[in-house]
Amino acid sequence: MRTGSVPLTDLAGGFDLQATLESGQTYLWTREDGATYAADGARGGDAWYSTVVDGEVLRVRQREGVLDWESTTDAESLLFDLLSLDDDLRAIRDAASDDALIREAYERYWGLRIVRDPFFGCLVSFICSAQMRVARIFAMQEALRETYGEEIAFDGRTYHAFPTPAALADASEADLRDLSLGYRAPYVVRTAELVASGELTEADVRREDLEATRDALKGYVGVGDKVADCVALFSLGCRDAVPLDTWIRTAIDEYYPDCAKGTYAETSRAIREAFGPNAGYTQTYVFNHLRSQ
Repeated sequence: MRTGSVPLTDLAGGFDLQATLESGQTYLWTREDGATYAADGARGGDAWYSTVVDGEVLRVRQREGVLDWESTTDAESLLFDLLSLDDDLRAIRDAASDDALIREAYERYWGLRIVRDPFFGCLVSFICSAQMRVARIFAMQEALRETYGEEIAFDGRTYHAFPTPAALADASEADLRDLSLGYRAPYVVRTAELVASGELTEADVRREDLEATRDALKGYVGVGDKVADCVALFSLGCRDAVPLDTWIRTAIDEYYPDCAKGTYAETSRAIREAFGPNAGYTQTYVFNHLRSQ
């Protein structure tokens, strides 16, 4: 076992692990006490969380001003990448718009950072997200990992990697429906086939700007504008992406009515401008704030 810790005072703007991992932006981490997404408004906790990336197990918790980690490898650089610990939160906040809603959201969840999830797991989890609460989405991804993911032994426990594209491409729609994927089952199978065959890969959807990336992502089955923006923001590093989900549309109706332009693309451009630079960061804070009021 490899272990280490990161002093939170070394991170520009600090860090809140629970707010980051229980804010609806990732379904690839497991809270080891089984209480992931059990409470709205989650922040400031000291639970252990785990994930598997490229065959390596990583466990992490926050306590007493440090971020502790345990892993099958020297994981500090991996941790910085997955949790965006190198982002300057103060600079991001200072550059964002400063109306009352945004101030409240940043103050309440200060330390929340945008994740950089592995592409395929992020893609599948957000395909599964349509019309589902976050706890149900997480349960689906956990079922996929335990059924189709590689088993990895670590510290006396068995962990499961997210399934490979080939593993899900070989799954039957009926079996995926049995894991509660419902009508999303054929979407997941066909999308996995596209990735596994090389027909449409992560490299193919990485474009120079957000709108081109969004359009490319819609080549996957079951991916519309909102899911594409989620993958762009939470995996591909498009920090200007603002997924227009129910909560952000509520914010537009109540706080930014001039941003309602009729089409997804036009409304997206307007709310991104209203939120300011790194609009995806502001979106995630506002989403979490409104969802847990």
